[in-house]
Amino acid sequence: MTPQLSSPGDHSSKGDKSGTGLGDRSRDAELGIGRGRWLVRDIPVVVWIVFLLVVIAAHPGLPVARWLMIHLLVLGAVSHSILVWSQHFAQALLHTPASARDRRNQSVRLGLINTGTLAVVIGMMTSLWPVVIIGAVGVAAAVIWHGADLWGKARHALASRFAGTIHYYLAAAAILPLGVTLGVILARDIGEPWHSRLLAAHALLNLLGWIGLTVMGTLMTLWPTMLRTKIIPGAEAAARRGLPLLLIGLGIAVAASLFAQPWAAGIGLLGYLAGIGFIARPFVLAGLAKPPREYPTCSAAAAMSWLVICLLATAWVFFTADDWLNATADFTWLTPALAAGFAAQILFGALSYLLPVVLGGGPTAVRAANRELNRLAAFRVTIINLGLAICLLPVPSWVRVLCSGLVALGLAMFLPFLIRGIRASRKAKANPDIHRKTRPTKEERAAAAKLDDRRALASAAAGVALVFIAVAGGVAIDPTATTTVTAGAASAGVTPTGETTTVQVEAKNMRFTPDNIDVPAGNRLVIELKNTDDQDVHDLVLDNGTDSGRLSPGESATLDVGIVGEDLDGWCSIAGHRQMGMVFAVNAIGAAGDQTAMDSDGSGHDGSGHGDSGHGGIDGMDHGGASDGGASDGGDSAADDLDFMAEPGRDFSARDAALPKPDESAKPKTIKKTFTVSEVEREVAVGVKQKLWLFNGTMPGPTLRGKVGDKFVITLVNDGSMGHSIDFHAGELAPDQPMRTIAPGESLTYEFTATHSGAWMYHCATMPMTDHIANGMFGAVIIDPPNLPEVDREYFMVQSELYLGPQSGIVDSAKAAREEPDAVVFNGFANQYDHDQLRAKVGERVRIWVVDAGPSRPSAFHIIGGQFDTVFKEGAYLLKPDNEEKGASQTLDLAASQGGFVELEFAEAGHYPFVSHVMVDAERGAHGIVNVTD
Repeated sequence: MTPQLSSPGDHSSKGDKSGTGLGDRSRDAELGIGRGRWLVRDIPVVVWIVFLLVVIAAHPGLPVARWLMIHLLVLGAVSHSILVWSQHFAQALLHTPASARDRRNQSVRLGLINTGTLAVVIGMMTSLWPVVIIGAVGVAAAVIWHGADLWGKARHALASRFAGTIHYYLAAAAILPLGVTLGVILARDIGEPWHSRLLAAHALLNLLGWIGLTVMGTLMTLWPTMLRTKIIPGAEAAARRGLPLLLIGLGIAVAASLFAQPWAAGIGLLGYLAGIGFIARPFVLAGLAKPPREYPTCSAAAAMSWLVICLLATAWVFFTADDWLNATADFTWLTPALAAGFAAQILFGALSYLLPVVLGGGPTAVRAANRELNRLAAFRVTIINLGLAICLLPVPSWVRVLCSGLVALGLAMFLPFLIRGIRASRKAKANPDIHRKTRPTKEERAAAAKLDDRRALASAAAGVALVFIAVAGGVAIDPTATTTVTAGAASAGVTPTGETTTVQVEAKNMRFTPDNIDVPAGNRLVIELKNTDDQDVHDLVLDNGTDSGRLSPGESATLDVGIVGEDLDGWCSIAGHRQMGMVFAVNAIGAAGDQTAMDSDGSGHDGSGHGDSGHGGIDGMDHGGASDGGASDGGDSAADDLDFMAEPGRDFSARDAALPKPDESAKPKTIKKTFTVSEVEREVAVGVKQKLWLFNGTMPGPTLRGKVGDKFVITLVNDGSMGHSIDFHAGELAPDQPMRTIAPGESLTYEFTATHSGAWMYHCATMPMTDHIANGMFGAVIIDPPNLPEVDREYFMVQSELYLGPQSGIVDSAKAAREEPDAVVFNGFANQYDHDQLRAKVGERVRIWVVDAGPSRPSAFHIIGGQFDTVFKEGAYLLKPDNEEKGASQTLDLAASQGGFVELEFAEAGHYPFVSHVMVDAERGAHGIVNVTD
């Protein structure tokens, strides 16, 4: 069925032809909610859509952005609309009069569900689980009340041809509280194995149960009404037979999800599809009888197509998955397609038809509003659906960004056209003759339809052109990320054979599989690379210049290596991955000097790979640098620009080393923070810049302080371009879930209770950990020992090492692997406290906390000219004032990841240097001054 779009304003609406009563103005007037404005009905859906568009625009800087985009649409706009319109249709189909009390109750329910949804959103953004619970209870209560009201009306109504629709609404209302309950549990960020099980069940219940059942029950009557055609005979019988299959299929899929049985979940989805099949016959026949020509019908048809496509794809995923985690990873990848392709399009399509009707004012006003809401219909439908389809393909990230922007644009155009429709409706009501036309002849209608078809075709063509411009623009922004990469020839003078060797390679768990392939010399080599990792970004770079570009999990690229005439080495250029053994080798069989025997047929191996070639681990690292300076110290290095005697600019300000005063309350408290991972260019020494990976934009990250018994709730948001994680040494808990690596755009909540005092390190725990720590991903948590005495001044120092890549580049992994730092620094900048000195006064007691973040070297913290009368190291006092031995300490010695504090008083004014007394480190940046005055 090919949609044909035209303007509804050019066709006279003769009322309801479907026989449902839904288009009868007197019926709607009797309901009381059918005509005119009703703020609690009309405004919230617009507000939710506006919120959704704001989040789409600002999502890189928002916590739980993906969750917000899905739930503002599904839980906000769609759920509000379901309560409004299922009530409206139920009263129309059951012929039950609407009383003033019904309207008041409906208003309360709408207020309850919208307030509850807002509370859930606030609770998720602030990690306040009690607020999530309160909001979820409000949502569930509103829907249960709604279902009870419909059930009461159905019991007391007279027999109705279309009463079967109400059964869909009742089933949907019973299902949503189950989905809400699972959502509340998921909000606690529970770990595996239950997280993926509950997430799949939650999505199935809400998308296929709450929304899916409501939509299919409604379309039984609304679809022919929108088409202005008669309902197909037998449609109500098909709906009755379809509902049990839908419920059984959904039940099997949900149960299978909870028991982590992907094949059973696939069977359940096929059962659900069978239920759709019963309902689809009258749906398709009505569309064939009068093809969709307007935005509401084409949007609804596209939405149902996406539902079927996504169900088929998800069933295939479940049937072919190796295990449950892989199945749910692919399923959650399809969730945005269900949300945007199905839920959003059915919402905007239905509202584009229904809102002009409820605005009222007679046929002239309805046509005027319809005309506005149908503007650019073919263009909007095209960019939404073609753009969404391209987003689901393994395309470069910038292509996906631009195409998803077009999808959002196509959906967002509903709002300005809605405003225009409201204005047009009001204008027509004020002057009914303005749009009134004489009835056109048959020839005039045919000519108008042809003109509309030509306009629609041109509009659709413009949409196709815009999408392909977005694709081209995405490739132009990042040319290395194109799906087919061709490098210069590696032929080395070999005679081409005319044959092509094609190899499938997977990147996962810091390995290429296979990692070693044989190619007959003279053959053209094509590598089909897919990143099958769960979290990490990977790429493949060959030493002849072939580069796949960065691939996120699930993405693919085809590398055309060209004619192979010599051996080639390859590697993943993501920082540190090569050092972890992520290397690749191409063996040219039959090349000059090659001693490897060919197969008897002269074809060589088929690219399936074989044993270890000696290119794993640290071996095989001598073939040039990696992108972003992450793999080798060959070539330019920012270390060449290091001058430890250089003076910074006059406006230089060091990292504030003053530690906030401790909390003096006796009761434990909860400390909540959001750590956002970003990639930021920062100066790390005078004249030396690096592209650092940072927590909240600083190196070290935020310093947290608490006491024994305090609870820390940290939300980690990954706005970087690769996988990251976090490990708090101050907590005691299994690392599997809270310390897991999360992909770009994802977030997690890490909760721990401080059970012991100390100066604790935190850091990114994603491998290779050396690189992630050395490139800035570390910080300190100070847990005060009980009865910690008050001091006059308190500072913190976090020592770390710099392994410099090129200027504005990232960590040099090869230097880090050899432990050859270019600088050792306090609080992220070489010698910064020489230029912006710490302050103290004679006789003041000064406490300095020190954490050695490493990643590799020890610290020997020493203040020249001072002695420490108090030393606290690794959770215990080694020295206290006025001890019997009259002893003092000269150095706080710390291995990497250890911490503690020292205290002293300065006897006279002067400048007291502090250093790491590993003197080579003091001379390359681990140096500062305490300026003591009278």
